[in-house]
Amino acid sequence: MREPMKKYFRTGLVHFMAYPFAMTGEGEIERSVRRVLEDDYFDFIELTRIADAGVRQRVAKLAREADVGIAYGAQPQLMRNGENLCSLDESLRQRGVNRMKACIDEACELGAEGIAFLAGPFDPEQVEAHYQALCRTTRELCDYAASKGNLAVNLEVFDRDVEKRSLIGPVELAERYAREMCAAYPFFGLMADLSHIVQLRETFERNLRPIAPYLRHAHIANAVLTPGAPAYGDQHPRFGFPHSEVDARTLADFLRKLFEIGYLGAGKRPVVSFEVKPWADEDPEMVLSGAKRTLDLAWSMLEV
Repeated sequence: MREPMKKYFRTGLVHFMAYPFAMTGEGEIERSVRRVLEDDYFDFIELTRIADAGVRQRVAKLAREADVGIAYGAQPQLMRNGENLCSLDESLRQRGVNRMKACIDEACELGAEGIAFLAGPFDPEQVEAHYQALCRTTRELCDYAASKGNLAVNLEVFDRDVEKRSLIGPVELAERYAREMCAAYPFFGLMADLSHIVQLRETFERNLRPIAPYLRHAHIANAVLTPGAPAYGDQHPRFGFPHSEVDARTLADFLRKLFEIGYLGAGKRPVVSFEVKPWADEDPEMVLSGAKRTLDLAWSMLEV
C-alpha cells in the first residue's frame, strides 16, 4: 500500500498492556503516557483506572494538547476485582455494574470517546440465562453512559476456551448480542481483537463478516497457542515471540479483511490499536518498536 496508514485509520496503543504496571492505577502513569503522546506514530491511546485524580486531569490535558484520542478500558478493573457482568447472583451482577459506572465516570473525566468491557465467564449449562443477565447489564450501562454525555460503549470479544473463557465469545452469540443491543443503543458496538480471533479458531471471514455492522474498534495483537510454552493463552506477547501465531502476513490478512467488510475505508479513520505486552524482563520500548515495524511491513503487503 503506497498511501499512508493515517488516511485509513488512527493507530492506537493499549497503554496499560504496553506498561503493565498501569493496570493497578498507580506508578509512573503520567510519564509513560507522555512517552506515547510524544510519538507521532500514535493518534489514540487506551487507558484504564488512574487512581490519582490530579494525574487523571494532567493526562487528559496532555492528550488534548497532543491531539490524541482516548478510550477507557474497563477490562483490567473487572478482571482484577473478579467482577462478573452476567452473574446470575443479582448482588454480584450489580456489584459489577457499580464498578462499571465508576469506570464510566473516570472515562468522562478523561474526555474519552468510549469505554470497553468484557462479558463474564462462559457456563455451558446456563448460556441463555447468563446471556440475558449480560443484556440487562448492558442496558444499564448504556443508559448510564447516555446520561453522562457522548460516550461510546463497546464490548470486547474474547476467547471461549483458552484463558478468559468469556461468554462473548464465538461469533454466533456475539452477532446476536450486538444486533439486539445496537437496535436500542446505536452508540453500542463490538471490539474485535486479532489474537482473540486466533484463540477462537475462527477465520477472519467467519469472525468479522457477521459482526461488520456492529464493529466499532479493533486491536492487533499476538498469541501463543502451544500448551506449556511461555506466554501461552491470552498474554498478548510481542510480534516475533517464540511459538506465536501472528506475523506480518497474518496482520496484513486481518487488515485486508477489515477493508473488505467496510470497517476500513478512505475517510473513515476508525481506531486500530496495538495490544502488546512485554514478557518477563522485556523492555516495553523495544516491544513497541517491534510492533510498529511489524505493522509497517504488513501495510506494505496490502493492495486494496
